[in-house]
Amino acid sequence: MTPQAGVKKQGGRLVSRMGDVWRQDFQSLMRADGGAARLAFLDNAASAHKPEAVLEAIANALEGPYANIHRGLYRNSAEMTRRYEEARQVVAEFLGAPVGGIVFTRNATEAVNLVAASWGRANLKAGDAVLLSELEHHANIVPWQLLRDAVGIEIRVAGIDEHGALDMADVEAHLADGNVGLVALTQMSNVLGVQPDVAKVVKLAHLAGAKVLVDGSQGAVHGPQNMKQLGADFYVCTGHKLYGPTGIGVLASTPELLNAMPPYQGGGDMIESVTWDKTTYAPAPARFEAGTPAFVEAMGLAAAIQYVQGLGWKDIQKHESEMATYLDNALDAAMVLRYGMAGRGHGIAAFNVPKCHPHDVATVLDQHNVAVRSGHHCAMPLMAKLGIDGCLRASIGLYTVKEDIDQLVEGLHKAAKLLRR
Repeated sequence: MTPQAGVKKQGGRLVSRMGDVWRQDFQSLMRADGGAARLAFLDNAASAHKPEAVLEAIANALEGPYANIHRGLYRNSAEMTRRYEEARQVVAEFLGAPVGGIVFTRNATEAVNLVAASWGRANLKAGDAVLLSELEHHANIVPWQLLRDAVGIEIRVAGIDEHGALDMADVEAHLADGNVGLVALTQMSNVLGVQPDVAKVVKLAHLAGAKVLVDGSQGAVHGPQNMKQLGADFYVCTGHKLYGPTGIGVLASTPELLNAMPPYQGGGDMIESVTWDKTTYAPAPARFEAGTPAFVEAMGLAAAIQYVQGLGWKDIQKHESEMATYLDNALDAAMVLRYGMAGRGHGIAAFNVPKCHPHDVATVLDQHNVAVRSGHHCAMPLMAKLGIDGCLRASIGLYTVKEDIDQLVEGLHKAAKLLRR
């Protein structure tokens, strides 16, 4: 699963893996570029394309030696089990978390639901509160509403200022009475690109006696994490945004905290013993991985992490910073309406074209081979805060180049001219 380092050979010549050439590792983009017009893919906050290293890891797992994991003593099963647990180790090192605290889920959404249904039901009662923010994705809102309806907790919401930045004074005010049992906060807004000071929130929450869940769905994409340094009790992220496959996500915590939580789902592989009268459960992480897990996808996620590590986070972050600045400046020149200026420079830009519906603009852009997201972005409360029904969103990835952004701006000018007739 380890990618070739440094250079790759293409067409009889050696080329660097830096900058624009990273795009060549993504065959889905290269095939799109082979058409009448290249694809400017700027919807990476929704899901990223997959490099060859990930496709190869998945194919190798399926082609053999294939077998179910944790089930057999024969060599195929033992080999796949080894690869699965090695994938868990790769993820643990990437997140700076103990390997026994890594639970594989379907996605970050399921990971949040797991915490809400297991830890939440066991530890929160009527009158306790969960503190969210106005920046949250629906995946970090709805599970807590379900818990509220089930046990009677209170949901509190910390506000944002006119630039989209989290209001830290409001956070402190909500924590002041000591009734908040959990703070659940995004590491990076999927709409505005805003990055709250999560480490500071964690410290404030712990001083107030609250646990903290960090939604790293966007944050984990842009660099390695250190849960110990961050101090969060729970951290969730998803594979498909991190250049990995769909159907795989992660809940990271500590074995001690996870072992104190009741199972989320029942079935095979999460038990120690079963009788008609009683079941005893396996220790974490197995107790939260009922049934056959997405072990092939876990191997694909590990390959994605190793791929970006092979490119080098320092180089990726330098390139993404350059592309984010180029995107911000290009949109400024295009005279669009920007939202959440506190998120500038982070590679996610929310905007609208004056006097044009975002869906209409997105349709015109699609006709010019530009892919952006249009709508409420699974953040309807944030749209209400901004006073809009929806907006366009452009988001970069490690394979984004200036030509993509130029193509976006050209499409925006054409959309404005066409739709304002």
